[in-house]
Amino acid sequence: MEKLLKSDKRQRMELLLRIGCLLMESGADTSRIIRNVRRMAEHMGFKDNQVSVFVDFHKVGVEIDDNHDPLVMFRRCERRGVNMAMLSDISHLTFKAVSEEYTIEQYKEELESIAHRKRSYSPWLTALAGGFACGGFCFLFGSDWMAFFYAAFAAMLGLRLRMWLDSHRMNPFITTCVVAFFSTLVAWLLGTMSVFAGVSTVLPTWLQSVTPWHPLMACALFLIPGVPLINFVNDMLSGYVLMGAGRATVTLLVVLSMAFGIGLAIKVFGIDNFVRDLSMVPHHSYWEYSLVAAISAVGFSMIFNTPPRLLWVVALGGCVAVCTRNFVSLGADSGNIGLGMGTLLGTLTGSVLVSLLFTRVVRWLNTPHHCLSIPSVIPMVPGVLMYRALFAFIDMNGVVGEVTVAMHNAITAMLIILFIAVGVAVPNIFFPKMMEKFPNLSQKMGAGNLKGVFRGKRS
Repeated sequence: MEKLLKSDKRQRMELLLRIGCLLMESGADTSRIIRNVRRMAEHMGFKDNQVSVFVDFHKVGVEIDDNHDPLVMFRRCERRGVNMAMLSDISHLTFKAVSEEYTIEQYKEELESIAHRKRSYSPWLTALAGGFACGGFCFLFGSDWMAFFYAAFAAMLGLRLRMWLDSHRMNPFITTCVVAFFSTLVAWLLGTMSVFAGVSTVLPTWLQSVTPWHPLMACALFLIPGVPLINFVNDMLSGYVLMGAGRATVTLLVVLSMAFGIGLAIKVFGIDNFVRDLSMVPHHSYWEYSLVAAISAVGFSMIFNTPPRLLWVVALGGCVAVCTRNFVSLGADSGNIGLGMGTLLGTLTGSVLVSLLFTRVVRWLNTPHHCLSIPSVIPMVPGVLMYRALFAFIDMNGVVGEVTVAMHNAITAMLIILFIAVGVAVPNIFFPKMMEKFPNLSQKMGAGNLKGVFRGKRS
């Protein structure tokens, strides 16, 4: 009997580790991983004070101490990515397993089905969506519509190249460098069509852009690890300092790889350093802001494999976030309609507003809050400021004020990321009860019933 109980405990712990690893590999923050694993452990019959969950950057661990036979198990996470459909499906499965009294075999079977489910979008469709997302960034930086398509085309090819390199298991940092170089090169070639007289005279007027250098600022922004950036801040604010530091280090290495690839393209092809002083202040109408914000939010949602049924909600969320940000931050001094209160306050207002709105929407759509809020605020991530700061440090020539400019860009970028993450986390911090999809579910079922269920017998 004792051997059977020990075997049963190991089986349940292995299932808990599988849940934690799938969440980790799909881009969940540490709080979500621990919360889901502990919730499932309680439903499996373990008491809350018996369960300890450990999350490292490369592994997940579970300890069960029932005063009879303490047991600790770890499992390594093999890959990294963002898969919102996985996060949503695991959340649904957890509540479904409790409400319908799944056996452990049923739960394991459905969990493996989720783990091996194909992505909702084909590689080329994802690349096309990611390209248009970067085109939206370009437009929000102040480009015209032709430059929007220049950036979209360069980013689409770059994203497809990244997928191909990833499929051949190339080092991720080398991949980032190569793809940033390639995307910048394509954007530069497209921009020259509107600059060089010998080429531009052959092209029809509608194919020429008056902002030909803006695509170079946006064509590689699909490489910016926006979800790890937000998760890094969430982990730090939640007290998971080591995990947050790990995410921050990897993010910094990715941005350094991007900067190196773009800088190499600038040096090799003699491109004027557009990063340093090209204006990013937009001068468009709000319906245009809304359109490109929706395009960018949907584009990144498809990269993150957000379920198709949620794309229209994310599009509206992107419109709300970006238009609110622009209205609060831009003003008459920049030729725009707005309050002119600065980027930082505008970013915080936009992210808080869309996050609070989604606290009610998630109940109607039955989906985790982060699956909607994070793709909606990604268009506000300050990718250009991040590698503009890095360029300023890398390309210093001893000119007075260079360090000041570099530090200004770096600090501004970090504060914007902090405000985005805080805005997304506001419901969890101030309104935790609103975030519970089924707050009374475990009380209604009772831990005693669930213990019988997950040992293989129906209650």
